[in-house]
Amino acid sequence: MNAMDHHCMPDPAAPARTVAQVLAQSQVEAVLDELDRDLVGLAPVKQRVRDIAALLVVDKLRMNLGLQAQMPSLHMSFTGNPGTGKTSVAMRMAQILYRLGYVRKGHLVAVTRDDLVGQYIGHTAPKTREVLKKAMGGVLFIDEAYYLYRPENERDYGQEAIEILLQVMENQRDDLVVILAGYKDRMDTFFQSNPGMSSRVAHHLAFPDYSHDELLRIADQMLVSMTYSFGEEGRATFGEYIDRRLRQPHFANARSVRNALDRVRLRQASRLFQQRDREFTREELTTIESSDIRASRVFAEDVSH
Repeated sequence: MNAMDHHCMPDPAAPARTVAQVLAQSQVEAVLDELDRDLVGLAPVKQRVRDIAALLVVDKLRMNLGLQAQMPSLHMSFTGNPGTGKTSVAMRMAQILYRLGYVRKGHLVAVTRDDLVGQYIGHTAPKTREVLKKAMGGVLFIDEAYYLYRPENERDYGQEAIEILLQVMENQRDDLVVILAGYKDRMDTFFQSNPGMSSRVAHHLAFPDYSHDELLRIADQMLVSMTYSFGEEGRATFGEYIDRRLRQPHFANARSVRNALDRVRLRQASRLFQQRDREFTREELTTIESSDIRASRVFAEDVSH
């Protein structure tokens, strides 16, 4: 290769000057495609994740031209009911931030109040700092974050954890992204009671409940991952199960679907176990029949009320 040829080739280490170059260097599109492929539904959430990725890509181009010195605020709030994919999206977000160079490691540390708040004086600060130390270079995901704040209890140590978090969210935002998650109404109250926290959270993502059809698609995906599938009438029966379950309290979206499938697999195993001397085919061992689902107490209960 002569000097002229060498001069014409793009330097892979050179700062990116186009969106295409940033995407090629970071391979962040692979994560976004994975998000689309692996997670059912969540269209508004996926769009917001793409918007945030676009912001970070353009921010990279600005930095490469010396236009911006300060890191953008990347702390986030994920609101929605249980089982709507908040942790899964947080994991993808950590990968996106890592690939674009906004965090050093890209790991996710998921915690609740109990991991941060101590039971007695002097216990909270070291607990919170230990969690923060583990999360540095990645994303700290605090589920049901509003439990940190308990104004009705004067002797509660949650406020101490919040103050340490606020300090780190401000001073070390180039090395840690915090995602606060929980029910929307409670998160709104939490932010109103903690203006310092509210002002540090730049991105609010609302996670919708899954529709009946989306829950059925999620069940299909989960079964495939466990090498099972619905029999001829099994899928329709599970659709009926979802209908009934949606009308009952304490439904937790994808989480409830997973729990239901675990119980269905138990019933399938119990059915096969009775036939001790039978040699089963692959199909028999992997098929969920309608009867395995109908044995659920959800079908025995009157759901008309």
